[in-house]
Amino acid sequence: MKFTKEIKVGFLAIIGVMMSVFSYNYLKGINLFDKNRKFTVKYEKVDGLSVSNPVTMNGFKIGKVQKINFNSKNTRELLVDITIDNDVVFPKTSFAELYETGLIGGKAIAIIPDYKNDSTIALDGDILRGVIKPGLTELVNQILPQVQLQLEAVMKNAEIVLQNINTLFDDETKKELKSSIEDFSNLTNSLSETSNEISDLITNNSDNLTNAVTDFKIASNNIKSITDSINSDDIITITSNLNTLVSDLNSITSSLKNSDGTAGMLINDESIYNNLENATNQLNILIEDIKLNPDRYINFSVFGKKSKEPKKNK
Repeated sequence: MKFTKEIKVGFLAIIGVMMSVFSYNYLKGINLFDKNRKFTVKYEKVDGLSVSNPVTMNGFKIGKVQKINFNSKNTRELLVDITIDNDVVFPKTSFAELYETGLIGGKAIAIIPDYKNDSTIALDGDILRGVIKPGLTELVNQILPQVQLQLEAVMKNAEIVLQNINTLFDDETKKELKSSIEDFSNLTNSLSETSNEISDLITNNSDNLTNAVTDFKIASNNIKSITDSINSDDIITITSNLNTLVSDLNSITSSLKNSDGTAGMLINDESIYNNLENATNQLNILIEDIKLNPDRYINFSVFGKKSKEPKKNK
C-alpha cells in the first residue's frame, strides 16, 4: 500500500506536534511518560517559590512544583500543585512545609509525614495542609523592630548618662581631674626612677650581696653543725642544771623573805635599820665636832712640853 504525499506530511506534522508538546512539558519539569501523583497545597503567600522548585521528604527530593495559581474561591489563598515522582507514600494528614533552601533565597516544599494521627495513605488529587517555616529574612524582620526599640531606649539612657557626666564634670572638676592625672604621672615617673636606682644599687653591690649571702650560708652551716654536735643527753643535762639553779634561787629568795635567818632579820627587822641610822647620825656629829674642836681630841707640843693640866675649880 502506497501512502500519498499528503498522508506523509500529516503524519510528520502530528509527530512534530507531539514532540513539541513533550519537549515543552519536559522543559517545565513534567515528564509525560512518568506515572506521578498530583497534590494541591494551600498557602497564604509563597515568597520566592516558583515552578520546578523541589519537593523533598526527609531531605530527599521526591517531586517538584508544577503550577502556582490563586484560589478562585478565595483570592487570599494560593494553590500550589506539586507532583510526586517517587513511589513514596505518606499519610493524608501530612502537611507541606514551605522553607528557605539557603541564605540567598530560594524556596522548596518539604513533606512532613504525620504517622501518629492518621494512617490513611494520601492519593492522587488530595489536598495537603500547607505551613510556612519562618526563614532568616522573616526572623530578622520580626526581631528588627524589637531591636530598634531597645536601641532607642539604650540611646536615650546613654544621652541621659552623658548629660549627667557633663553636669558632673564642670570646669573645676576637670581641672582637679587633670591635676590628679598629672600627679599620678609624676608618681609613676618617681616610681620608675626609684626602681632604676634600686636596680643600679643592686647591680653595683652585687658582689657585696653575694658575699653576704655566702657568709649567711656559712653561719647557717656553722649553727647547724653546732646543733648537730649537741646530742639529746647534753640537752637533758643542761636542762637539769638549769632546773637545779632555779630551785636554788627559789630557796635563797625564800630564806631572804623568812625573818628567822640572819639575812632575813637584816632585811625584815626595822629596829636594826633604825639603830644603824642613829649610829650613822652620831658618827656624823662626832666627825663634825672633831673638825670644829680638834684640841679636845688631839694634844701635842712641837718642843715636847707637856700640856697644862686643866685648872681645877676652887
